[in-house]
Amino acid sequence: MNKEKQNSNFAKISKLKLICIEKGRNGLGNIYVWASGDGGEDDDCNCDGYAASMWTVSINSAINDGQNAHYDESCSSTLASTFSNGARDPSTGVATTDLYGKCTATHSGTSAAAPEAAGVFALALHANPNLTWRDIQHLTVLTSKRNSLYDAKGRFHWTMNGVGLEFNHLFGFGVLDAGAMTALAANWRSVPPRYHCEAGSVNTHTEIPSEDSITLHIKTTACAGSPSEVRYLEHVQAVVSANATRRGDLELFLTSPMGTRSMILSRRANDDDSRDGFTKWPFMTTHTWGEYPQGTWTLEVRFSGGSGPSSASGWLRGWSLVLHGTRAPPYAQLQPQDPHSKLAVVKKAHEDNATE
Repeated sequence: MNKEKQNSNFAKISKLKLICIEKGRNGLGNIYVWASGDGGEDDDCNCDGYAASMWTVSINSAINDGQNAHYDESCSSTLASTFSNGARDPSTGVATTDLYGKCTATHSGTSAAAPEAAGVFALALHANPNLTWRDIQHLTVLTSKRNSLYDAKGRFHWTMNGVGLEFNHLFGFGVLDAGAMTALAANWRSVPPRYHCEAGSVNTHTEIPSEDSITLHIKTTACAGSPSEVRYLEHVQAVVSANATRRGDLELFLTSPMGTRSMILSRRANDDDSRDGFTKWPFMTTHTWGEYPQGTWTLEVRFSGGSGPSSASGWLRGWSLVLHGTRAPPYAQLQPQDPHSKLAVVKKAHEDNATE
């Protein structure tokens, strides 16, 4: 699995690849699983065009005691996690097949976690071969478990979004549960059609202060009354252009109308010497999954490297908001077996909103 960074922009995907993604498997769509990345706490997987893509399932790793691995990147586009090695001892790892008919017990990193996820998805597809690429993502959100996953450094805590789904900046919606996913997949009804709403944009030339933050807002109806209307969110993109003398010090936060705050870009110390900035980079979040998009979205921009002669300076040149999701309730045809399941919680939230 070959990971590239910012020049691997899946947003600029070719027409042929898009056909494969959406029309492969006889129209059900190909399923692409991507490792969130092994850059550690000084990197952010939302700067990997494949990990930040709506068309991939980005998978992070956890170690067997529930904490994150030392090499884990974090980002708001990670959908879920599986287990991998955690110790720095090279003799530890994941057992799997190897080259030339051999086996290995030292497979490691998120490059081991992602294939585990692919195996879980294969089980779900065996239970229900009619699952679409989007069905797999919905099943991932609804059946992944928080369990005892935690950030060893206490930076990222579990948070509940506006429709009752817990998420974590490191682990996404939790660790994959193969049993729960295959059980729900067996009786799954495919989600409704997906729409894309260009919800608004702000063209600006605003200085980003070195010791403060700036906030910009987009108020949207989520394309209500148009063929592109989105009422129930899947993916959200903030497409940002900014200049910076120290790009790695830039941090971005996106807050939804329901109050869910996503860090869509964290400080990346290894990128501090870059002056390239960002040009229409699509930072993606899954944290608002299932939420209602109408209202005011807020983008917060700041530098995190501190003040002084060497502190960063820069300008925000603009941002736009793109909403992706369904017009119809995605789980209306499903009957939850457990009243405390994520499916039951989100479905009730959708039903309550429809009666308001």
